[in-house]
Amino acid sequence: MSTMSHTGQCPYFFWDYDISDDEIHHLLRHGNPAEKAWIIARILEYARWDDIWRYLTVSDIRQNFARLRFRRPQDRELWAYALERWARRG
Repeated sequence: MSTMSHTGQCPYFFWDYDISDDEIHHLLRHGNPAEKAWIIARILEYARWDDIWRYLTVSDIRQNFARLRFRRPQDRELWAYALERWARRG
């Protein structure tokens, strides 16, 4: 069973916003830094693991990490730890 909505529909992890899958991809590519940070944080907080990687790369997360605002401090700690481990692996 797919965890994603069809293209053009609102993905489950943006349940409270009227934003389509296409708009999310567009903002990740062409949005300003604040828009990108908001979308990335939202995906990292609420999307399922496999869906995170349908939108983001490790590089996306790393490049925007300083601007990400997580609702829970432990989420920031978790992702910081993951980025550190991935950087060590090369």
